[in-house]
Amino acid sequence: MNIIVCIKQVPETTEVKINPETNTLIREGIKSIINPFDMYAIEEAVRLKERFGAKTTAISMGPPQAEMALREAIALGIDEGILISDRAFAGSDTWATSYTLASAIRKIGVFDLIICGKQASDGDTAQVGPGIAGHLDIPQVTYVKRIEAIEPSPSEVKDKDAGRGWMRVERMMEEGFEVIETSLPALITVVKEINEPRLPSLKGMLRAKNTKITCWTQKDLDLDPQDIGLAGSPTQVVKIFNPPSRSGGQILTGEVDEVAKKLVDLLRQEIISN
Repeated sequence: MNIIVCIKQVPETTEVKINPETNTLIREGIKSIINPFDMYAIEEAVRLKERFGAKTTAISMGPPQAEMALREAIALGIDEGILISDRAFAGSDTWATSYTLASAIRKIGVFDLIICGKQASDGDTAQVGPGIAGHLDIPQVTYVKRIEAIEPSPSEVKDKDAGRGWMRVERMMEEGFEVIETSLPALITVVKEINEPRLPSLKGMLRAKNTKITCWTQKDLDLDPQDIGLAGSPTQVVKIFNPPSRSGGQILTGEVDEVAKKLVDLLRQEIISN
């Protein structure tokens, strides 16, 4: 079984600053970490590795410093890391990002399962995982809280007539969950309820330090410049601004009926004045 985990390096701080000229995140001088939701994806991949002897690969798209995120993933139990880094990828929206990652996954070759965190903490779009599945034309299940079963992996099926592998997962809903079965290869995005991420071991940290990280550029992936980066991004940030500060409100006190009457009167006055 071959498992690919897509991870992203994000700013550790919640005080994200935007470059007013490029409308992109300012990452210089800010400490970066692995996207918190991706930690659950890493842990689930390692658990599947321990259960099935799977080969695990972490892949990340970002600046050269994102190599540190891949080394951390290796310290946690991932087998190898691939960094997708090139100035040509700068400014990619979720479409261009998922296209680039999907192209890298095609270059990797045979895979059975792709695991992503449900969303990135800096963008909160939850679009890249499903976008990768769309570009690769494979099934996807989002917000997975548990993997119930996987049988057998397509890469282990020697007889093409023997059928494809499949998996059964629990997908979190607003109220409860639903059980979904899908064929493999497939992509899932996971939520924090799926597991408890482990800490890196000393042996893992030593292995991560000595592991060579593969780096692929635009030329390595043979991508058209018009399909990546800002040029390949259908969505553009036109303007960034802070929302107007809220004016002071009122706190209504008294009995329930009295407060309700006051609230209705205030709402009527607001409607009339507008």
